[in-house]
Amino acid sequence: MAGPHAAGLLAAPLFLRPHAEHFPMIQTSEFSAEELALFRLHQTPGLGRVGLERLLGCFGSAANALTQPRNRWHSQAGLSRRLGDTPAADDRCFLQLCDQLQHNQVRLLRRGASDYPAPLQQLSDPPALLYLQGRLPTQPALAIVGSRHASADGLRLAFELGRDLARAGFCIVSGLARGIDGAAHQGALEAQGHTVAVLGGGIDRIYPPEHARLHQQLAERGGLLSEYAPGTAPRPGHFPGRNRIISALCQGILIVEAGEKSGSLITAEFALELGRDVFAVPGSPLNPTCRGSLQLLKDGATLVTSADDVLAAYALAPSTTAPLTEAGTPGPAAPAGLDDRALQVFRLLDGQPRHCDELAGRCGLTPMELSAIVLHLELQGLARACPGGCYIKA
Repeated sequence: MAGPHAAGLLAAPLFLRPHAEHFPMIQTSEFSAEELALFRLHQTPGLGRVGLERLLGCFGSAANALTQPRNRWHSQAGLSRRLGDTPAADDRCFLQLCDQLQHNQVRLLRRGASDYPAPLQQLSDPPALLYLQGRLPTQPALAIVGSRHASADGLRLAFELGRDLARAGFCIVSGLARGIDGAAHQGALEAQGHTVAVLGGGIDRIYPPEHARLHQQLAERGGLLSEYAPGTAPRPGHFPGRNRIISALCQGILIVEAGEKSGSLITAEFALELGRDVFAVPGSPLNPTCRGSLQLLKDGATLVTSADDVLAAYALAPSTTAPLTEAGTPGPAAPAGLDDRALQVFRLLDGQPRHCDELAGRCGLTPMELSAIVLHLELQGLARACPGGCYIKA
């Protein structure tokens, strides 16, 4: 195998079919030609995210880039001559990797395809290719992140917030790290809600090791998402990029505990750049893991001490949250509980996607006012978001 990731993928405990004799019939038909081309480029040693974007910008597509001689990668895309070899399309080991992805129901999400997460298009550098095991949120999503070295109270609060906000209909997004992230995921699972982990390595690399069971639960009942090829080890330089994806996927970011140099503050910075809401839990100024959170509150973040504070910020009182079905998703709610403006928006929705600009214009609302109303409708199970900023009646 030419790429650097094959050994890591084959050795990973999540992917359970490591030996060549287990692959008598290798098929790649579930992936498009461009997805396979991107996957091949991801297996090229030394070609990182920036290099991949240069190739795509220079040659238009991964498939076209692979037809170019390497000297053009250097002369036109400015890439190093020291890149490793890209696996051939019929390389046996590469085909085995494809088979393992399919066997473990890992999907390739290509930028520009219909199943690519629309919120990520708002990033200045949306990933060219994503790996997804499980499913992405279809309901409004909220990130809960914080310190890896959280206090006992912080862990308890993160668990309760994840549980209560999942019950209210939010998908809980985090990074599967030690501390706050893991507690938030566990709380959402406790509520039978949906939760997604965005990873700083390949989706088959279990990190930290003590989260092996949680990793498996997310694969089966939630979602695992990464822009890094399977087999890629998590590295410190990967986590800021991971954080930008977390911010983009979510309506808001909730920081439970964060020190002055916490990576969670990077997530909050991305959130602010993208126009997302930022929430923070207060803590003692004597606790080093709370100083970053306190600074966010000084800078204008919304103070949160319970899930009710988040629900109130979105004009969704606890008493009006839709009941959970057995699957953990919000059940139908009666339109009778809507105020006049929300009812006006609701009456405009039908089975035909309506763009947010149309809804705002016809109802005389600002974009911010409409955003709060449609989020309210989504959480009550009355509306559903569609690609391109459109909504339909649920």
